[in-house]
Amino acid sequence: MSTDQVRRHYPDAPLVGVAAAVFDPAGRVLLVQRGRPPRAGSWGLPGGLLEVGETLVAGVQREVREECGVEIAVGAVAGVFEPITRDAAGRVEYHYVVVDFWARWVSGEARAQDDAAAVAWVPLDALDAYELAPDSRRVVEQAHRLWAEASHSFL
Repeated sequence: MSTDQVRRHYPDAPLVGVAAAVFDPAGRVLLVQRGRPPRAGSWGLPGGLLEVGETLVAGVQREVREECGVEIAVGAVAGVFEPITRDAAGRVEYHYVVVDFWARWVSGEARAQDDAAAVAWVPLDALDAYELAPDSRRVVEQAHRLWAEASHSFL
């Protein structure tokens, strides 16, 4: 079953997703503005659902390529995000388990594709303007620390 056939709205089970905090050489993070529910119009990390038979790393590389048009080198896990949205009656409307990685930009010009409405390279001191969900903000900050540590090991 492809991810297009998976029931995201009122799912039968939690859905596994991947996302990446991608950093350019200047340390800016790549953000996407969501084009579809849930959270259409909000800003976050590029990512999406893992496909059956796909590894986490291959999945996050594919999702970033599909949404943003860039190639990445994937680092370590930076966090796990578990968004659960309930409707007014308390039923689970959306339930994801998202494995977030940090990654380095390798090539390509970032541009909105697939289900992304917009993309932006954002310095960490400008994140407030993008109103990230608190869990996403924590992942970006943790991922930046991991990226910085790994970048210094190459000096």
